[in-house]
Amino acid sequence: MKAYVFAAAVLISVVADSSANATDLQQPFLVPEAKPASSDGWTFAASPYFWGAGISGDVGQFGLPAVHLESDFGDILKDLDIGFMAVGEARHDQLSVFVDVIYTKVSSGAATPLGIVAGQADATSETFAGLVGAGYAVFQDGRSTIDVVAGARLWHASTEISFSGGVLDGVSRSDGATWVDAMAGFRGRYFLTDSLYLSAWGLVGAGQAELDWDLAAGIGYEFNDKISAVAGYRALGVDYRKDGFVFDLIQQGPTLGMVVRF
Repeated sequence: MKAYVFAAAVLISVVADSSANATDLQQPFLVPEAKPASSDGWTFAASPYFWGAGISGDVGQFGLPAVHLESDFGDILKDLDIGFMAVGEARHDQLSVFVDVIYTKVSSGAATPLGIVAGQADATSETFAGLVGAGYAVFQDGRSTIDVVAGARLWHASTEISFSGGVLDGVSRSDGATWVDAMAGFRGRYFLTDSLYLSAWGLVGAGQAELDWDLAAGIGYEFNDKISAVAGYRALGVDYRKDGFVFDLIQQGPTLGMVVRF
């Protein structure tokens, strides 16, 4: 067991960096935009998205002291295995329901000193974040609208480390956490011209995390009533600490994507 702790300590920078890179991609590019209310039945919108986020904060796993991280988006591409992100919305009159689903998986590895305890240590990190919420339009002026929203965000973050060679050949360990936070805030969009508009999103909450917040602003162009393109900037932070597992991170960076309505 002492050998495992030693090797895990050697690997902590790899594990933390791998976990951080997963969260770099984990949060939504496109916030669910408030679409003008309609009394003609349900309308729907969906969007895949991209978020070029950097990350900073503290991550602690495997009972080891938390490590401070500073990582830019370019670091992610070296280790990314899978990334999936999408949002969807259903709206009827002033009521809306929306979901945001994000999943990422990254892997990295490093040789250990001397190769006695272990020759190679590999880390795989997975992160899932799912937001479910509802909104109500409190302001409408033509196609411009503002919703108040409330919902809940489910988080899951985990890392598995495995060793090959040396004393720990074939040994693997994992550490992770799952938690839920209640969220509330607003979203909206304001048309500057018939096609050009501003969009914004702001949420704050807590629950099992000490703090969970999410801010975004962008500028969009509506090609027609079905398709829009949006570019902007997003910042998101979460602070979760329990039983030695620390996930205290701020992610921020430019956003780019499209919204399809039907």
